[in-house]
Amino acid sequence: MFLENYCRISDDKISFTRQQASDFAKQIADDFNPLHDINAKRFCVPGDLLFSLILERAGLHQEMSFRFSGMVTDATTLNIPTEINSTARITDDKQKEYLNMSVAGNCTKNSQSIEALTRAYVEFSGHTFPHILVDLMQKNKVMINPTRPMVMYESMSIKLDNLDFQDITLRLSSTTLAIEGKRGNACLSFDLVSQEKIIGHGKKFMLLSGLRDYCQETIDSIVTQYNHTKAQYIAQKN
Repeated sequence: MFLENYCRISDDKISFTRQQASDFAKQIADDFNPLHDINAKRFCVPGDLLFSLILERAGLHQEMSFRFSGMVTDATTLNIPTEINSTARITDDKQKEYLNMSVAGNCTKNSQSIEALTRAYVEFSGHTFPHILVDLMQKNKVMINPTRPMVMYESMSIKLDNLDFQDITLRLSSTTLAIEGKRGNACLSFDLVSQEKIIGHGKKFMLLSGLRDYCQETIDSIVTQYNHTKAQYIAQKN
């Protein structure tokens, strides 16, 4: 279980310290979203960590879709199933829902396949900003609020032709941004590739809030600060 350092499991209940969730974001996903900083006022556990834990516990299905409905914090204790037949809800002990999902097709609990897909998806997902979103905002002449940059993970889905793979990578295929007032819904479509063959497809949806007119100077400042935070973290670890 390569995720054991990034969560606490007790009697089939899962919780997270701020340090564990932040370490996963930075060490596994290479994601320096300020929402995952241990001192963040609106701290939340990365959605990719929940996705990874579900695959590790309940297996990988050929078709899977996930929709996030609540922010998980260090005060949240979750019930994550070890088997999913068609649908499932991830809730706390008070039945508050944080994520719902549906699955179809064959299922595998092969640890090598699951870890390969998990690491490939999380790496791709963690690089959404600035690598993909800045280009998408520039094309649409909008940008996020520089003083409160809110980019939230809304949902994702994958569909695999088969589960017979050991190595896999994700390749971005297209991007769109639908804008409604000051909110935007970004869709990142990707191919799942194994041994140079496309064996599946997927989509990731993200909500962008506080949109305003695009300003290159401001975006450059946001990206510079993001890269500075990343460089500081790497320097401290070395």
